[in-house]
Amino acid sequence: MNVETARFNMIEQQIRPWYVGDSSVLELLSVIKREDFVPASHKGLAFADLEISLRGSGEEATAKGQCMLYPRLEARLLQDLAIKPTDTVLEIGAGSGYMAALLAKKAQRVLSVEIVPELVTLARTNLRNAGIQNAEVREADGAKLGTADGTFDVIVLSGSVAEVPANLLALLKTGGRLGAIVGEDPVMRCTIVTKTGDAQYHSVQSWDTMAPRLQNFPEPSRFTF
Repeated sequence: MNVETARFNMIEQQIRPWYVGDSSVLELLSVIKREDFVPASHKGLAFADLEISLRGSGEEATAKGQCMLYPRLEARLLQDLAIKPTDTVLEIGAGSGYMAALLAKKAQRVLSVEIVPELVTLARTNLRNAGIQNAEVREADGAKLGTADGTFDVIVLSGSVAEVPANLLALLKTGGRLGAIVGEDPVMRCTIVTKTGDAQYHSVQSWDTMAPRLQNFPEPSRFTF
């Protein structure tokens, strides 16, 4: 099977059935070459319906959130956030740079933060090779970002958290949207939070999924009394 056939099948058999019907998102998945963001050792898995390890063994990398997410999950998030050409976007967890590339094609500017130095280098290299000029990758801990880092129209978490992070909600402009996979195994839900006013938010949980944890965000206590 050639690359373009595999890409077509990914879009038609994985992504469309997951309620992704936005033609601009589907077209973008054909324009941004996913295989160029996959580690060389996993090129054959570029269009597979699975998470792809970016460093270390598969289980180790996935446990630390160091993987590319399912293509259908990335596409659905991209659709649900309804990114506009004037939007400034913050991504937490650059990974290989693939989601940042998708975001950059729809937004005015993208800042993607990544806590793992090796992945910072990987994402920067991949974005440069893809000719993406409006996305910056910065080494930083997304769990520690504050208002000094700026405010954004859209914030995307490329991994899961136990609860919507308050420090990131504080970075939303009024009318801005935050998209995250929220919850604990085995129940996580895509959560879109819209800032409707000063310290006012509206939250919608629209579909169930699973995603590896982002590092350093708070976890609820599991102790019971």
